[in-house]
Amino acid sequence: MQTKRFGWLTSLAMLILAGGAARAEDPAPQVPAQLAVSATEHLLLRARATGVQIYVCSRAPDGKPQWTLKAPQAQLRDEQGALIGQHGAGPSWRHADGSEVTAKMAARIDSPDSNSIPWLLLSATAHSGSGRFAAVTSVQRIHTQGGQPPPAASCNLARQQGKEARIPYHADYYFYVPAGK
Repeated sequence: MQTKRFGWLTSLAMLILAGGAARAEDPAPQVPAQLAVSATEHLLLRARATGVQIYVCSRAPDGKPQWTLKAPQAQLRDEQGALIGQHGAGPSWRHADGSEVTAKMAARIDSPDSNSIPWLLLSATAHSGSGRFAAVTSVQRIHTQGGQPPPAASCNLARQQGKEARIPYHADYYFYVPAGK
């Protein structure tokens, strides 16, 4: 009986350890095909952004007033809530280790929540530093909440031209690197 109990406990411990190891690596998210990364890339890390989208009241090309995106400004946190970096204009992401990646939009789809900014796939255009973000090739912005610009009607060029509106938002950013890095 002792041997059976020990065998059962050993098996249970192995299952728990295996399950823990499987959760240690955050799997790539399920996204629409337009936002999928290349099969030659793998997930480096996921960060939760909390901050604002900064819009400026300005004149659209057609002469009408509009709120134009100036820049995002957000903190990046890991799964445990620890601050790991910043997100800003460019768009760019700076890790706490000093490395940085700048990217451009490759694809975009509307958020499932119409009150939230779109989901994006971005391709890296520049890097600095030698830390975590030094080899990032793609970034996904998904699970957005908030961040939409104010209504165009609230942009009065006579009184507000150049005025900023800071709209709170949250999003998940997934950073990818080439396989083998």
